[in-house]
Amino acid sequence: MALKEEKKRLAWALTGSGHYLKECLAIIAGLEDVDLFLSRAAAEILQQYGYQHDVGRVFQDKTASSVPVELFYHGVYHTVVIAPTSSNTVAKMVCGISDNLVTNIYAQAGKCRVPSIVFACDTAPELESEAPREHMVKVWPRRIDLENMEKLKTFEETIVVADMAELDATIRKRMEWLKTSSS
Repeated sequence: MALKEEKKRLAWALTGSGHYLKECLAIIAGLEDVDLFLSRAAAEILQQYGYQHDVGRVFQDKTASSVPVELFYHGVYHTVVIAPTSSNTVAKMVCGISDNLVTNIYAQAGKCRVPSIVFACDTAPELESEAPREHMVKVWPRRIDLENMEKLKTFEETIVVADMAELDATIRKRMEWLKTSSS
C-alpha cells in the first residue's frame, strides 16, 4: 500500500444503514479520487439491497486494529464522509468508541484534523426510509438517537447534515474550497 499520494483523496465510509444508501452511492459515483470504507454491516447491507459500487480502492472491516487508518497518519485524505450513518455508529462516535473500521476512521480523522461530513440517518422524529427490495417504511427515531445526532454536531472538525441535498451541497462546497485553497 503506497503511503505517499500525489493527490489527496476523499474517504467515504458506509455503515449498516440502507437509509438513502442508493443516493449516497450515486454521489460517490460522481466524485473522483474516492476510497470506500465498509463496516462489516455495510458489506452485508450492500449485498442485501443488491447495490454495487464503482470506486477505486475499497477497504473492508476485516482486521481487529482497523489497519487502513494508517493512511490518515500519512495525509492521504482531505475529507471523510460517513453516509449514511446508522444510529449505532453515531452513538459510538459520540461516546468516543472506535471499535470498527468506520468509527476508527472517524476517530483518526479527528486526531489528524481531517474534516468529517456525517449524514446521520436519524435526523427527525419521523422518517420514511427505504427497506430492502425497494419499499419504503416509516420509522420513528428514538429520543436518544436524536440527542446523539445533536451532540455530534458539537464535535470539532465535524459537519452533520440532515438530508441528501445538504450532503451533496456540503461535499460540493468542500471540494470547491479545496480547489481554491490549493491554487
